[in-house]
Amino acid sequence: MGRIMVAWLLGVGVTGVALGEPVAERFQFTQVEMAVPIKIVLYSADASTATRAAEAAFARIHDLNGKLSDYDPQSELRRLCQSTGSGGKCPISEDLWQVLNYAQSLGQRSEGAFDVTIGPVVRLWRRARRNGQLPSPEQLASARSLVGHDLLHVDPEQHYATLLKEEMRLDLGGIAKGYAVDEALGVLEKFGIKRALVDAGGDMVLGDPPPDRPGWRIGIARLEMDGPPTRVLSLANTAIATSGDSWQFVEIDGRRYSHIVDPRTGLGLTDHSSVTIIAPDGMVADALASAVSVLGPKKGLELIERMPECAALIIRAPHGKIETFQSQGWASVEGTAESGKPAG
Repeated sequence: MGRIMVAWLLGVGVTGVALGEPVAERFQFTQVEMAVPIKIVLYSADASTATRAAEAAFARIHDLNGKLSDYDPQSELRRLCQSTGSGGKCPISEDLWQVLNYAQSLGQRSEGAFDVTIGPVVRLWRRARRNGQLPSPEQLASARSLVGHDLLHVDPEQHYATLLKEEMRLDLGGIAKGYAVDEALGVLEKFGIKRALVDAGGDMVLGDPPPDRPGWRIGIARLEMDGPPTRVLSLANTAIATSGDSWQFVEIDGRRYSHIVDPRTGLGLTDHSSVTIIAPDGMVADALASAVSVLGPKKGLELIERMPECAALIIRAPHGKIETFQSQGWASVEGTAESGKPAG
């Protein structure tokens, strides 16, 4: 995901306002997991509970990285990829099953715009960003022959997955962090902490709001990252994710290519865009941000309008001129925005 989302959060030592609610202090913890700084902000009556809860949440994210990582050769995901072409059912954990099952569902709903079998093509573009050279047509054709959500079967009831071609490689970069922050927030709730936020490099889940506000103040950065955000939302008990190329892109022969790749063509996106999604949970928001980026404004918003629990904001500059699109539900989301600048 692109680092487009910027959160400004409020100060410490805030008294709970609900009748009978104990005094709650604001605590913030940061730890690098899944190759990004993970930030947890929570309100707790005591430091001991806050620390134990945050440590448990980070441990859960670390455990998930060991299952869902494409980079770790020992991860459960990589072991699954080593079974490619066997045609047999490979048992997988509950976590990997949950992620793959939703990924396949969205792959169908998005007509292939979201596809976790995209790994072979993503590897080509990682090399392109390092070397500054486009993949050759032959390389793209070979990689694309291994891509297609119909090549991955996930048992809808049991925890099995089947990869149908040899050399297939799954990439969960567009969904794993969203699932991880969901799980981390769930861990905090088990410690009795409901006023909390978990942010993984722009994939963010929000619990109950701070004691003195109706929501967490979330700022959405400009496309060019050249100043403070122009949009500030007040959100609680929801998830928000942004996908874009403000940070991750490569320019080759005068053309800008995003790190986000269209699974249907094998090419990096060239429209210079960011997509922000608000959804009931982080996994859905994360995956939809990638899918809508690939689909573009027209088809992307058509997908969102079929999901009334979600809202989308699309900002793009395909020819250097800023264009903005939003779903019907986005207006009500922005209606919750608070006046004034975000607090530091």
